[in-house]
Amino acid sequence: MRIWGRLVFAVLVAFASEAGAQGFPARAVRIIVGFAPGGGTDTLARVIGPHLSNMWKQPVVIDNRPGADGSIAAGIIAQAPADGYTLAMVSNAHTITPNQYKLPYDPIKSFAPVTEVAFVPDILLVNPSLPIHSLAELISYAKANPGKLNYGSSGTGTSPYLEMKLLERMAGIQLLHVPYKGSAPATTALLGGEVQLMFGAVSTTIEQVRGGRLRAIAISSAAPSPAAPEVMPVSKDLPGFESSVWYGLLAPAGTPPEVVTKISDDIRTVLALPEVKERVAGLGFTVVADPPAHFTATIASDIKRWAELIGPKAP
Repeated sequence: MRIWGRLVFAVLVAFASEAGAQGFPARAVRIIVGFAPGGGTDTLARVIGPHLSNMWKQPVVIDNRPGADGSIAAGIIAQAPADGYTLAMVSNAHTITPNQYKLPYDPIKSFAPVTEVAFVPDILLVNPSLPIHSLAELISYAKANPGKLNYGSSGTGTSPYLEMKLLERMAGIQLLHVPYKGSAPATTALLGGEVQLMFGAVSTTIEQVRGGRLRAIAISSAAPSPAAPEVMPVSKDLPGFESSVWYGLLAPAGTPPEVVTKISDDIRTVLALPEVKERVAGLGFTVVADPPAHFTATIASDIKRWAELIGPKAP
């Protein structure tokens, strides 16, 4: 009789979990973005948001909370109710900041990873007023003018910042850093000549390059991007250089696994829509849409990778 009772209880729990997932969402879902509007993280959230809203028959609200390299948004999610109604679109800055700062959350234990949505390489950009048309020319110019070139980034500790630090180290050059609260204001600064160069996501800068307002001299990936096939990899001049920025969705820790799985599956469905595939590819993104367990492993692996590059964080 006791065994029978346990079986009945297990069936009821499984039924309730399935019903909970099928009933999700029953109200608006908020996706918090830890960077300013117009950057890669924001762009991707706004591409998939309306399609999720159509699928779910509920509003999907994009809420920008820029600052602290995305950790402000992550902190909000870490404290949010674990019900799937508050999510965060993050970049791989989420795996960099733990190696630099003491955070009010654990980058792994405080979250339920949903899916790595996509990744995109960064383009090394210069203002056209700079007499530089290749990476080799940039390195020569920087060596002849140490400390006179300044570069923008979406914040200290973000991938574009670390890519430039890696470039400095590998090329033996010295540049001045000017951080901004997101890639969009950094790009605006580059367009206006406030800074002279930066790494920017293909997804948000390729139109500026095509319009001649910015000049692309290299790309961070190991191979040219389909979105900018004419731009050669940094590794052509600096062998071993490779980096891309990924974007993914997090839920608070404790969110029911069936809800996490449903969100992940629904995002995969959205990303397979022809109009979304065309839009995402046109922006230079490569779709990943992996299961939650895979994204969890990516986060853990990247935290270790950046720790090896950055070294011990400040106390």
